Amino acid sequence: MIASALSRLLLLSLLALAACRSEAPQTPPCVCPPAEPQEVPRPTPAPALRTEPHTWSDLPGWREDRPSEAWDAFLAGCPRLEAIEPAWQSVCREAREQPREDATLRRFLERRLRPWRLVAVQPDGSARDTGLATGYYEPLIAASRTPDARHRTPILGPPADLVTVDLGEVAPATKNLRLKGRLEGNRLVPYYSRAEIRALGERLPAPILFWAADELDFFFLQIQGSGLLRLTDGSTVRIGYADHNGHPYRSIGRLLIDSGELTLPEASAQGIRRWLERHPERRQALLDANPAYVFFRELPADGPGPIGTLGVPLTPQRSLAVDPAHLPLGAPLYAVVSGKQPFARLMLAQDTGAAIQGPLRVDVYEGSGEEAGERAGRRRDEVALWLLWPTDAAPPATRQ
Repeated sequence: MIASALSRLLLLSLLALAACRSEAPQTPPCVCPPAEPQEVPRPTPAPALRTEPHTWSDLPGWREDRPSEAWDAFLAGCPRLEAIEPAWQSVCREAREQPREDATLRRFLERRLRPWRLVAVQPDGSARDTGLATGYYEPLIAASRTPDARHRTPILGPPADLVTVDLGEVAPATKNLRLKGRLEGNRLVPYYSRAEIRALGERLPAPILFWAADELDFFFLQIQGSGLLRLTDGSTVRIGYADHNGHPYRSIGRLLIDSGELTLPEASAQGIRRWLERHPERRQALLDANPAYVFFRELPADGPGPIGTLGVPLTPQRSLAVDPAHLPLGAPLYAVVSGKQPFARLMLAQDTGAAIQGPLRVDVYEGSGEEAGERAGRRRDEVALWLLWPTDAAPPATRQ
């Protein structure tokens, strides 16, 4: 019955989910057909990815990088790459046998892979070969397994009524797109927004995993997608991304910039937090302006690190979040970042994020703790990217 309802109303749902509004947080959202026939606005065309062949000597800083620091992350992506491109099978088989010496690994990569410069082509034909790199990290916040006067913000697992539609199974052109919602009778409707989830409270059919001590700490943890919790008994647990409500991410930093409250240099994570602490009367409205909401799962605290979308632990300053519509997860990339925190190094596409959209938009995983958080909050740099692909295969963007 669920599959039938989704199939019948898929196109209507796609249009309505973007435009539908709820009357109040307590009112369930609905599919909102127009009162009169009207033209549906066309979405803005997204930039396309072009790959241009280069040589290893074109990569700034390549001879100084230490590929051994990224080798475990490189090998972790092999199973996904081997499944989508047969040429990776021999590359990965040989890679697993390499000694962990930088010079040896560098020679191996130069022999078996070729760098392709990534270029974003706009609908008007213009192109650019640099994009934006931001940073994210694994925060540590105070929490409890039970609520009390201090711990009052729930940390939720995925709700029982959250429905995910893989659009790629309906139409190949929509590969990598997933629709989130819930069933209301035989209709697929938008899932609750952040404000609605907060208003529903324990009426939402979602398990409460923990209770956070600080609402702002938890809000920023949601943006990061994973984190460590210091519990009241002194123990530490890790939580990781499990699902989300399907609403688009809306940057509250951008809202503060557009309203003149902060300048662009001031709108770091630290600057946004200071503004929220100075304006408690406006805090809730600003937080609710981001309708996106992330649900979590508990992970072993003694694991090797937070788990990215690829399903493997992230490696500090070697793992990237990318847009999977343009770049395959697991792929090795060479990134040259210029700005206040420059670097040039081998990195791996191992994660995704709601705000990471486009062929040249990446998020650098900076690690865990306060120092990593400082780096992530400051990072807003220009980045040039090269996709590293087997020499005897064409990279995905050049295929017809």
